This record gives sequence, C-alpha cells and structure tokens, in this order.
Amino acid sequence: MLIIDVKDGESIDRALKKYKRKFERSGVIKELRRRKHFVKPSVKRRTEVLKAIYKNEKYGDQG
Repeated sequence: MLIIDVKDGESIDRALKKYKRKFERSGVIKELRRRKHFVKPSVKRRTEVLKAIYKNEKYGDQG
C-alpha cells in the first residue's frame, strides 16, 4: 500500500502528482506485466546472457 503524506493547505493536484510518481517508482505495473506470462528459467537465463553480451559489445571497450 502506498502512503502519501499530504500537508495542510497542499492542493489535491500536488498530492495526486506525488501518488503517481510513487506508484510509477514502485514498479507495480512492470511486475504485473512480467507475471502475465510464464517464462521458462532457461529462456530467462538465455535473454540475460544475450543482454549482457550486447551491453559488453556496445559499451565494454570504452575507456
């Protein structure tokens, strides 16, 4: 549950903005989308390895 502290005299728009920002940062929507479909552990591992290879090729030899 998200708790937003609203000070006296603070507008409802400001409180909604705080809520939306906190909700987005909590990652609830991202987690729901991730859980929507089951991904086999082998497939998950393969995508992680391919992502690491891509990052290494793109950013690895800088410096």
